[in-house]
Amino acid sequence: MTQNTNFDYKPTDHESEKASNSYLMSLVALVAGLPLPIINLIATFFFYIANRKSTYFVRWHCTQALISQAALLCMNSFGFWWTVSIVFGDEQVSNRYFAYLITAFCFNIFEFISTIYCAVESRKGKFVKQFFFGNITNLICRTDA
Repeated sequence: MTQNTNFDYKPTDHESEKASNSYLMSLVALVAGLPLPIINLIATFFFYIANRKSTYFVRWHCTQALISQAALLCMNSFGFWWTVSIVFGDEQVSNRYFAYLITAFCFNIFEFISTIYCAVESRKGKFVKQFFFGNITNLICRTDA
C-alpha cells in the first residue's frame, strides 16, 4: 500500500528523474542478480550514496528505496539459506518451508509492484510513501542537508 502526500514544493524534472531512478535501480539489479538477494541492496545503496547530498525530495525517495530493499534482503536471505540447508544439509522439506516460500513470494510481488508504482509516481513529481517504509524514512531522512 502506498500513499500520495502533498509536498512543500514542486520538484524539478531532474529531481523527479533521480527519485524515480532510485526505485528503478533495484529493479534493474533484480534482473542482474536474481539468485543473490544482496545485489539489489548493494545497487540501491550505491545510488543512495551518490545522491545523499541531493535535495530532500531525492534523498527521501533514495532512503525509502534503500529501506524497502533492506527488508526484502532479510526476507529473501532467510529463504535462500533455508533452501541451501535443504539441498546441501540435513534439513527436510516441510509445510513451514512451503508456507515461508509462498509468503516470501507474495512479499516480493507486492514489493515489485509498489516499487514500479513509486518509480512512476515520483517521476511525475509526486511524493509517494510506502506503507511502513515511508514512516521509517520520515524518521531517518532530515529536511536539512
